Amino acid sequence: MTTVVDRETARKLSLFRPLGYQRNACGYCKSENGTAAYYTSSVAVKPEHYEDLINRGWRRSGTLYYKQNLERSCCPHYTMRLEASAFKPSRDQRQAINRWNRYVLGPEYIRKAAQLCPKTREEKRYRKNNFDLLTAVHEAEYCNLKRPVDPKTKRAIEPAHKFEVIIETDSISQRKFDVFRKYQEAIHNEPADKWKNNDFKRFLCSGLKRNEPKEGEKRLGSWHQLYRLDGRLIAVGVLDLLPNGVSSVYLYYDPEFGDWEFGKLSALREIAFAIENDYQYYYMGYYIHSCQKMRYKAQYRPQYILDPESFTWDPLDGELMKKLDERPYVSLSRDRKLALEGSQEEGKKATENEEKGDVEMVNEEELSLFDIHMPGAMTAEEVEKLDLDHWLLLVNGTLIHMEDLVGWEEADVRNPQSVKGIVAELAAMLGPELVKTTAVVLFD
Repeated sequence: MTTVVDRETARKLSLFRPLGYQRNACGYCKSENGTAAYYTSSVAVKPEHYEDLINRGWRRSGTLYYKQNLERSCCPHYTMRLEASAFKPSRDQRQAINRWNRYVLGPEYIRKAAQLCPKTREEKRYRKNNFDLLTAVHEAEYCNLKRPVDPKTKRAIEPAHKFEVIIETDSISQRKFDVFRKYQEAIHNEPADKWKNNDFKRFLCSGLKRNEPKEGEKRLGSWHQLYRLDGRLIAVGVLDLLPNGVSSVYLYYDPEFGDWEFGKLSALREIAFAIENDYQYYYMGYYIHSCQKMRYKAQYRPQYILDPESFTWDPLDGELMKKLDERPYVSLSRDRKLALEGSQEEGKKATENEEKGDVEMVNEEELSLFDIHMPGAMTAEEVEKLDLDHWLLLVNGTLIHMEDLVGWEEADVRNPQSVKGIVAELAAMLGPELVKTTAVVLFD
């Protein structure tokens, strides 16, 4: 019997199209078949649902959502997050923002402003001994500058450059696309014709559902933070704003400004944005300990790493760092459980044997997800306890229950070729809460 869902209920749903478990080449160590992940796609995900996914180890790239099998990948991707209000910038991070501010303001403005608007001794002393992140990131913005009148010229003093930062919807524009293409060509050595307008739109302008915030409400959904210098767009930070966090999706900038460390500048500004707008966490994406170029993320402290099995957060400090130096896959919750059971050595051997057996699998992609034993995935027994019968399925614009499908009752969740098996695998990856608030898309 066809399910009738009112428009308000349908509006609250996120839609997911399962794409399944796949092995692919690694973009970090260049291993030909070294990374494994579960994939799904969507053009309609609510921010609160994506926050749940991030806290289960997911990330998105445009409309593609994926969760890596850390135990079966050459370069495990660990989800990391920073408590924004606890952030303490390092010396080189402070130097980066101060250097940019001096460039924007220029020596002439700095000198005249100091003469015409002198700071008190207390202010000078405080500034010398303290670094205030929120003050520093806004210091050179044109809207915040004091422009006193020069008594000689009778004109307001002006900075060397007019620097502006605004946040807007993740809309597409020719200027955004032009800067992006220049960035990809210069920084990532990609041919100029690789990216078309639609590719760019799908990658960075097709994000989460946005709200229309009323006064006092947080922005939610996908947004672009635009950096302009003298009216010219020079950088774009792509952000997913979630109920409790700011997730950095991508940053690109005009290569002409490559010497100004925009990676640091944008991260500091995004952390400040989280603090100012009452987002508790800042997500920098995945931490890849095996990739030296990605270790810079650990310099934004205090960072926490998501345990791939228990979904708890562990500080990225001595214990975890040491273990990551010793082996690629680390789950502290598993290690602690084995230690409590007094069988750590046996557990280690069992894990090594399991990994060895996994490596010898000939056709892993054809197996049921439940036979791969992917960390963080629900087991078949756990999924069978969910009410999959009443999970919603979108078919030709109509929402029906899974139990309305022919042959649903007789099908086995462990059969990866059946609709029930495909749906059960998606449920195992999304988790029990999202099954209640999402719908599945299987058929065009």
